[in-house]
Amino acid sequence: MKIIISEPIGPRGVRELESESGWRVVQLTAEAARNGQLAAELADADGLLVRSAVKVDARLLAAAPRLRVIGRAGIGVDNVDLDAATRQGIVVMNTPGASAISVAELSLALMISLARRIPYADATTRAGQWEKKRLEGSELAGKTLGILGLGRVGLELARRARALEMEIIAYDPYIPPGVAREAAVKLLDFDAVLAASDFLSLHMALTPETQHVLNAQAFQKMKPGLRLVNCARGELIDEAALLAALESGQVAGAGLDVFAQEPPAGSPLLRHPGVIATPHIAGSTHEAQERIGYRIALQIKDYLAHGIIQNAVNVSSLGFEEFKELRPWMDLARKLGSLLVQLHAGAPLELALRYAGDWPESKTELIRNSAIAGLLAQMGHEEANLVNAKSLAEARGISLHEGKWNAPGALTRSLSILLHTEQGDLLLGGTVYHGSAPRLVCMDDIDLDAPMGDYLLVLRNDDVPGVIGHIGTVLGRNGINIASFSLGRQEAGDATHEQKRGERPLRALALVRVDGPVPAQVLEELRQSPSIHLARFVKL
Repeated sequence: MKIIISEPIGPRGVRELESESGWRVVQLTAEAARNGQLAAELADADGLLVRSAVKVDARLLAAAPRLRVIGRAGIGVDNVDLDAATRQGIVVMNTPGASAISVAELSLALMISLARRIPYADATTRAGQWEKKRLEGSELAGKTLGILGLGRVGLELARRARALEMEIIAYDPYIPPGVAREAAVKLLDFDAVLAASDFLSLHMALTPETQHVLNAQAFQKMKPGLRLVNCARGELIDEAALLAALESGQVAGAGLDVFAQEPPAGSPLLRHPGVIATPHIAGSTHEAQERIGYRIALQIKDYLAHGIIQNAVNVSSLGFEEFKELRPWMDLARKLGSLLVQLHAGAPLELALRYAGDWPESKTELIRNSAIAGLLAQMGHEEANLVNAKSLAEARGISLHEGKWNAPGALTRSLSILLHTEQGDLLLGGTVYHGSAPRLVCMDDIDLDAPMGDYLLVLRNDDVPGVIGHIGTVLGRNGINIASFSLGRQEAGDATHEQKRGERPLRALALVRVDGPVPAQVLEELRQSPSIHLARFVKL
């Protein structure tokens, strides 16, 4: 395994990657991306760790045919072409929350600096002035802090502000009310937070909906004399509107660590006496940077060594316990997808998945992609994986459908997958026993209970005497060992009118797990029985 560290991280993270036996860690500089060295090293690399300077675009990814994971030491992934990475099947991870304490502390520092005018006090004192009377400030105790965005950073700030005896209110439409109650934060709507806050701190993600969330209309709704702090993204604020609010006194002061354009050369905000400006340093502490480098190294290691996906931005993430729970279901889905395409003729047009029982709300994406990857691998798409399976299927014109079915009284989960081609439909159903053993439980309308090994012999036959003996005789004569033999048959209640009149026998199904490949001539011998209508060897 080869891992490239394209920009410096702390030594703890490097040691974590180097601790894996047989792994080779190559450390480069940002200059290497510009002189072509990074592209050359990526030719046989499995993992890439970047910060913000290296631009991972489609052209660079084209030089990395083996690359499986990109780890961004930080939050933003603006420097990574996510669409190109997803098409190539590369997991892209970041490290949200690793710098939350540092960002919260600077936010609090800016609030105190605004309340006590610390930069002005420092500058005038150094200039030989003693403006003690002019520098009367305000306490934070008893004031109301409004937080826009109650994620990791917002919660860390709330904890610290609570220790300063502030009242804390917040707006976040995505946070569960229980989380806010536990943090002693009162959730209000957006306008109510603006109207009630003495201090307002921004901790929202930048989206099309949140760009310029603080505009001229929003500033008019604020409590007069509010002090504003932004350690999130500069684009959240309409800077022209902020300047107007500062000049009118609607906003008493602003502590800005981020700007719409960085560096903010020529910005009139930098000349306003009510503004405290810092150069995007909220996460720039030794502790945060060491933590970020170590966490992304751990995430890359867990994925490459064990398949555990954490903090991914282009596929669902899994914690360790979730991974242990879902891995056998992902294996089942992959095998069902592979079995479907090997048993059913025609180009796939539609794949429909149904989940019965108690399934996690947001993790079935990995089950679906496992099934697609199993199907596409049999069609020559060996590169299909959990990341790119959906986009590859859609590119081939395969329609995808998913649904959940909570069966009354169901004690276990099950998974059903229907493959539709121009030749018709085939439905397979499966489950997992004892948390680890994938089983096939139905094929179309025939129920059975069959372990799903690597080598399977699938037979459809008439439900008449002598078929099982014929199968055993042929396999024994050719030296093929039977690991397990599972049977299912059509129930009488499901019989057609012709079958009920005895004109045609009921149908049956056999799934034989064998120890190795079944040669074509053996399949031909099995088909010599007029009661066997399908004899197919599949490798999962």
